[in-house]
Amino acid sequence: MRNRSFLRSLVLVGSALALSVSVAAAAPKKDFKVGWSIYVGWMPWGYAADSGIVKKWADKYGVTIDVKQFNDYVESINQYTAGAYDAVTITNMDALSIPAAGGVDTTALIVGDFSNGNDAVILKNKTKLTDIKGQNVNLVEFSVSHYLLARALESVKLAEKDVKVVNTSDADMAAAYKTADVTAVATWNPIVSEILSSPDAHKVFDSSQIPGEIMDLMVVNTEVVKENPAFGKALVGIWYETLAKMLADNADGKAAREAMAKASGTDLAGFNAQLAATRLFATPKEAAAFTESKDVAITMDRVRNFLFAKSLLGKDAKSADAVGIELADKKVLGDARNVKLRFDPSFMTLAAQGKL
Repeated sequence: MRNRSFLRSLVLVGSALALSVSVAAAAPKKDFKVGWSIYVGWMPWGYAADSGIVKKWADKYGVTIDVKQFNDYVESINQYTAGAYDAVTITNMDALSIPAAGGVDTTALIVGDFSNGNDAVILKNKTKLTDIKGQNVNLVEFSVSHYLLARALESVKLAEKDVKVVNTSDADMAAAYKTADVTAVATWNPIVSEILSSPDAHKVFDSSQIPGEIMDLMVVNTEVVKENPAFGKALVGIWYETLAKMLADNADGKAAREAMAKASGTDLAGFNAQLAATRLFATPKEAAAFTESKDVAITMDRVRNFLFAKSLLGKDAKSADAVGIELADKKVLGDARNVKLRFDPSFMTLAAQGKL
């Protein structure tokens, strides 16, 4: 299960590492390191490494790619931010708040999917979202669950001041829900499914109501991919070959999904249920089109304002404009002199055109 949480201290650690370690962005090189963590939308990376797909594409471009699984999501991001890894799986919100805000110029190379029900707000013995007013809400503070809660409250003209956030580890969430004191939670799958198995649990809001806002990405160090476009091409080739195999309606596809399910600690039915709550971009054409849509600008504007309100765009940030975000059309949200997060569909477009 991907732990999509982060703490202020870890953000600061990541920022410090980014300043103390020279950015992994020098001369062309041949050896690359990629970090990933367990989540339904990122399981293809582990399968690709185990099945030889990574080696196939690395060999094609004359490079080596070491794909490493991290049990701790935040640690994978901090390692990337420090320059120890060239690429990492990450959400759009965390990409902005940790490496980008920490000074590491980062490019979203692959927009893999967005959460389409995997993240949810759940109430105990209540069936309407408005019933959340005045309640304690258990969630991982400053995570995408916190963002989801903010969007949920906004949808019914409430604000965070109308509830009390209780910071709770994702590892403790399901058990916490079973206690009498916990009456409202915001969390993600597979915890959502476990909690909803209780007859008193009612889902009152989920990420399908804010489609496209919680994105799952493969990001790369901008200078690394600029100096080494073969690395970017190999990653994109790996991704779409693996997706095609995973989604095939045949024995090989089923075997691939079973392998990913086992690696993520569930069975095929559980994995398929999580996939059903994920808007996976099965083709590079789909992914590029989404990346080029105006929706990304709208979402990232919301995200940057949320992060600024939580003081997560850096200690010196005076406004949500502190960190520049370059969109697919090269327009910039925020400070154009400090662009640190870029949405670049060019490699996905190459894949769509069969030019890898």
